[in-house]
Order: sequence, then C-alpha cells, then structure tokens
Amino acid sequence: MRRSAALARSRDAARLAADEIARIKAEYLVEAARAETERIEAEMADAAAAQLVALRIAAEAAEAAEAAEAVGLAGRDEASARALADAALKEAVRLEANRSAAEEAARRVVEQLQAERAAAVIAQRGERELAEARRLAAEDAERLEAERVAAKNAFFLAQRLAAEEAARVEAALAAAEETARRSALAEAVRLKAERIAFEEALRVEAEQIAAEAAAQVEIARLAAQASARVEAARVEAELAARLEAERQAAEDAARVEAMLMAAESAALAKAARIAEAHAARLEAARIAEVDAALIEAARVAEADAARLAAARIAEADAARREAARIAEEAAALAAAEKIAAAALEAAALAAASAVAIAPSKQAEPKSAADTVVLLADDSKVVRIKTNRLLLNNQFQVLLAEDGLDAAKQIAARLPDIIITDVEMPGLDGFELTRQLRESPLTAHIPIIMITGAESYEEKAAEAGVDVLLGKPYPESVMIEHIHRLMRVGRKVAGEAAIA
Repeated sequence: MRRSAALARSRDAARLAADEIARIKAEYLVEAARAETERIEAEMADAAAAQLVALRIAAEAAEAAEAAEAVGLAGRDEASARALADAALKEAVRLEANRSAAEEAARRVVEQLQAERAAAVIAQRGERELAEARRLAAEDAERLEAERVAAKNAFFLAQRLAAEEAARVEAALAAAEETARRSALAEAVRLKAERIAFEEALRVEAEQIAAEAAAQVEIARLAAQASARVEAARVEAELAARLEAERQAAEDAARVEAMLMAAESAALAKAARIAEAHAARLEAARIAEVDAALIEAARVAEADAARLAAARIAEADAARREAARIAEEAAALAAAEKIAAAALEAAALAAASAVAIAPSKQAEPKSAADTVVLLADDSKVVRIKTNRLLLNNQFQVLLAEDGLDAAKQIAARLPDIIITDVEMPGLDGFELTRQLRESPLTAHIPIIMITGAESYEEKAAEAGVDVLLGKPYPESVMIEHIHRLMRVGRKVAGEAAIA
C-alpha cells in the first residue's frame, strides 16, 4: 500500500509539474531564452546529474537486494531476508522522494529561468521566438517525462527484485524444511534398526547365559557325585583306621595292665622282703606307711586301667554304630534293586500271561501321539533338550534320572521305545538293557543307546541294543530311527544298527 501511494503521488506531481511548465512556457517564454540557453543547459546538466545520482542509488539498492539474496541463501534465515527486502523497499521509496524533490527543484529553476526568458523575449523579440520557446519547453517537458519514466521503471525494478528475493528465500526455507524432514525420517529409521539389533543381541546373550547356567548345573551335579564318591571312600578309610586304632589301643591297654600287675607284684615282693629283713628294726608306724603306699599305688593302677578300658569301649561303640549305618545304607540300596527286579519280573509274568491268553494278531504301527518314549539319562541338560525334541514331534515322554529310576518306571508302565545313556549311577545303560532283554515282558521293546565313545559297538550288540547313536547326532536321525522301529520292530539281538 505504501509503495502504491508513493507511486501515485509521484505520478500526480509529475503531471502537475508538466502542466505548470507548459502553461508558464506558453505565456512567458520569449526569444530571450536563447541568450540564456547555455546557462539553462548547465543547470539542466546539474539536474541530470541529480537524476543520475538517483539512478545510481537505485542500482546500489538493487545490489543490496542481491547481497540480501546471497546472505539469505547462505544463512537460510527468512527473517533476515525479509528485513533486507523491507530495507530495499524503503530505499526505493526514499529514492523516489529524492527524485520528486529534484524534479520540483528543477521545475522551480525552470520557472525562474522561463520567467526571465519571457521578460527578455517580451522586451526584445516577439511572437516568432515565443513559438521557439514553446517548442523548447515542450522538448524539456518530454525530457523530464522520460526521466520520470526511467525513475519509475527503476522503482518497479527494485520492487520486482525484492519480490523475487522473497520468493527465493521462501523456496530455500521450504527446501531446508524438506531436507530436515528427510534427515529426521532417516535418523528415526536408523534408531529403530539399532534398537532391533540391540534387542536381538540381548536375546542371544540371554540364551547363551541360560545354556551356560545349564552347563554349570550339570558340572555341579557331576562334582557332587564325585564328592559323594570321595566322601564314601573317606568314611570307609576312617572306619578302617578307627578299627585299627581300637585294636592298637586294646593291645596297648593289655600291655599297660600287664606292666602294672608285674610292677605291683614286684613291689609287693620287695615290700615283703623289706618287711622280713627289717621286721625287728621297723616300728609299727613304718609298717603302716609302707602298707599305705602299696594301697595308693594299687589304686592309681586300677584307675588308669579303668580309664583306658572306658575309652576303648567308647571308640568300639562308635565304630560299631558307623559300621551299622553303612551296612544299613548298603542293605537299603540292595533292597531297592531287589524290589525293582521283582517288580520287573512280576510285570513280565503278568504280561506273559496276558499275551498267552490274548489272540495273536498283527498290530498296526502306533502314531506318534500314541507312542510312549522313555528317556533315561543322568544329565538334566540332555533330558530337557531331548524331551523338547520328542514333544515337538508329538511323542509321549517319560523321563528317568538313572537306570534304577528307569527300571521302576518300566515296571509301572511299559514304554514303546527306550532311549538310554551309557554311564549312569546305580544301573548303567548296558545292565539296564540286559535286564530288559532277559524279561519276556520287555524283550520286545526297541532300545536306542546314546554314547560319545566309538568303542561300545560290540558291547552294545551283545547287550541287545537296537540303535547306537554317537554324540553329537542330527535330531532328524533320532526321529527317523523311532519311526522305523515303530514300523518294523526291533532287530535280532546282536544286530544293532550303528549311527
């Protein structure tokens, strides 16, 4: 609005100045103006110089606008660019005002000169030179109009440059915002990828820690078993040492007692000899003192013998109690084994009777969901891992911690397949297999044995193992053996498959 008002005022002032100049020149200019032509041209040159100064100032404003554009692009600061554009606009308005003032000053000078010319022309020349003066005035008016148009074009140029600068600044800001948005989106994607990678690393680390904990538990169990075996050996050694010590103590006590008796006899004989040799010389009091000494020596000897006998009796009682405890534990273990064997035998007889009564027919292979697999292994880690494999393949699973536990569970419920380890406490895999093959009830059950040694092939075949799997083995191989054994049954004893 300010630029439009200034432009309208400039146009009005120029129009009024031109009308006034034309009117004055038409009435007063005379041929005397020719005499003053050189002076007027000098003054007009000064006015033209003022116009040139105005144009130079406008050019400087345009350069300032271009500098504002460069600063706006470098700093991408919309506020600074707009401030520079406003400053350029104010400078253009100021230049327009200066131009108007210069035109007004020129008009006044022209009016004065024209008045002087008119007076001179009226006095000297006439109508001919008045027409010439009018022509010159018209030329001056045209020149002033051209200068006004040039100034107006310069103003419009400055205004256009300011608008273009504002548009460039706006575009630069939009580009900067788009770049920032894309950078923020890329950063968000990168942070999400890093978070997912971090969570995956945490999961892997947790699985590793769980596996290490399971391994440590297995190591602790093995160490506890080894400690138990060492403790049993130590207890047996201590019992033997205690018995030997009791025997030595008894012999030492016998020797001490014999020495005391011999000393007592020697003392009594010596006292008798002394009493007989000095009976005449010793008084009744002396004889009493000797008797008292002999009695005290006998009392001390008896007390020592009683103390040694009591200690020997206490040690013998402790040894007997420890031997009785060990014997009770051994008897309990033997009784448990006998109970398991009796249960197997009873179940075998019952199954044999049932088989003899039931009609014989070819049974269809069981599905995985109906197949019961007994897993006997003293390693908790192996039991957990193999149990997960069997359950994932729809099998029913029974878990036994060792051979004795497996025998008890077999007596309670016959499995369809048995998977056993070799080395287990109480009853190992070979002995378990032999007992199962000797019983009519369990002789038909296929047995898969797992071992890390390659030297058990012949021993496994002799015991009656159907499949001997070496560690480590592929899980698919284990499942294939189970399905095959359920389809075709076990092989003849001594023909174990080695995998």
